[in-house]
Amino acid sequence: MGLAPRPFAVAVTGAAVFAVCTVASSLGVRWMVDRVILPRFAGADIDEGALAAGAAIVIGIGVVRATGIVVRRGFAGMAEWRAAERLAHGLLARMSAQPVPWHRRHMVGDLVARCGVDVDVAVGVMAPMPFSSSVVVMVVAAAGFLLATDLVLGGIATALLPALLAVNLVYQRRIDTHYVDAQRELGLLSEAVHESFDGVVVVKAFGAEDRETARLARIAGRLRDAQVRAVAVRSTFEALLDATPSLANVLLLAVGALRVRDAAMTLGDLASVLYLFTLLAFPLRIIGHLLSEIPHSLAGWRRVVEVVDAPIENDPRASIGTADAATPVVLSGVEVAHGAGAPVLRGVDLTLSAGSTTALVGATGCGKTTLLHAIAGLVPVSAGRVGLATPRVGLVFQEAFLFADSLRFNITLGMQVSETALWDALEVADAAELVRELDNGLDTTLGERGSGLSGGQRQRIALARALALGAELLLLDDTTSALDAGTEARVLANLRGMRRTVTTLVVASRPSTIALADEVVHLRDGRVAARGTHESLMARHRDYRDLMTAFETERGAERAEMRGARP
Repeated sequence: MGLAPRPFAVAVTGAAVFAVCTVASSLGVRWMVDRVILPRFAGADIDEGALAAGAAIVIGIGVVRATGIVVRRGFAGMAEWRAAERLAHGLLARMSAQPVPWHRRHMVGDLVARCGVDVDVAVGVMAPMPFSSSVVVMVVAAAGFLLATDLVLGGIATALLPALLAVNLVYQRRIDTHYVDAQRELGLLSEAVHESFDGVVVVKAFGAEDRETARLARIAGRLRDAQVRAVAVRSTFEALLDATPSLANVLLLAVGALRVRDAAMTLGDLASVLYLFTLLAFPLRIIGHLLSEIPHSLAGWRRVVEVVDAPIENDPRASIGTADAATPVVLSGVEVAHGAGAPVLRGVDLTLSAGSTTALVGATGCGKTTLLHAIAGLVPVSAGRVGLATPRVGLVFQEAFLFADSLRFNITLGMQVSETALWDALEVADAAELVRELDNGLDTTLGERGSGLSGGQRQRIALARALALGAELLLLDDTTSALDAGTEARVLANLRGMRRTVTTLVVASRPSTIALADEVVHLRDGRVAARGTHESLMARHRDYRDLMTAFETERGAERAEMRGARP
């Protein structure tokens, strides 16, 4: 309600008007029975004045009652969707404020479920709540009217109302755990489906469709079982709520007939009591609907609040210090550990000169990617210090991610970038000709994750993105791995031509590429084992020579495999 207080307050006001008019409508029934219908049965002429007055009472109350319904429904819906909007925006803002390590610990599918299904479920209770609040007003007013009409019959009717509410309370307690289970399983299913669809290529490539289908079926089965249990409890509750008012009306009719026979009340009084109790049966079911929605909404609300109330974790970028322009990157004693495991990086000391191109080489698992992520502020440094001379860092991943949008958006990310800067970036990334050859150029719409482009083309577009957005420090995580040797050489030569504006640190595994760098840093077991030019390292460090030999052997095997695959 605090998410949409004004429309909710209007909805409650409309519901209160509806409640008062519902009780007041029984006055019109009493008037018409006692002053129009019964005299006519007794043989008297129709009292036109009484008929007109009764009609005015019934129609007037009906119009006001209908107005209350329109106001309640319209503003209740407005309150619900406005609350959903604000809750979703707050949830997304909270997620956006969390640093990369937080996102890596959470499954994408689960977060999507929280922003969509859980938000909708959390606010679902707001629609019936104004009506349910009117039921409280209605019950109090009706109890007063019933007791004032006839103390005995009113007492019985008033005593039956708490019995109906008690059925609802018992139901709420029994249904709560089933809805919590169902909502949790729904989140797990969304998480699993998103992961499965995201990895559809792997699933297809290894023929794992049946196994993946079975895995999803097991989760869906648990969701089905939880929902079936909830529906079973709900169906029992619905049957009780349907039967109770009908049985109560039979009791009231029997007692009321005796009271009329004894002249303790008029037939109009009895008709108004039965009419009012019948009217109350449906609103009491709305309370049941509200109580059935509360556990469901609470289950969704708890999942939303888990994220909204989670403390904002420290952003690793906030711990990055400064460096001078001559050495824009300074690492001193840097140590990085993932979780409680052994450190991936151990006491790394490294400086990069302005405008230089440095190749970072090492065996698989030595910490090359972690080092780039630490410099970019994506992972926290457990010890030591990272200092940068510029906040304009462009990290280009080996697996380039592109959005299902236009090429222009994928390069600019919706930011203001001049055409000149955009095409200059494409030229440096050796992607300008690629874009020109497309039918719609920069306005070409890509498929999901850039489908339609090869791996090398996606890498070049991702590199152009970093350059177009003004990166002064480029961190290339084996970004040119999908390029042929000639294209890679052109790209690196173009980057070397930007010495005055860009400093580049590139993870590389091709000896030909490594030889183009101004300096090479050899990383081994999370430490800087050696640094210098490619030639000097080849001459002085056996481990480095062995690594280069391994790279050459690997490349030779790849070339032989490609030759063997040609027709």
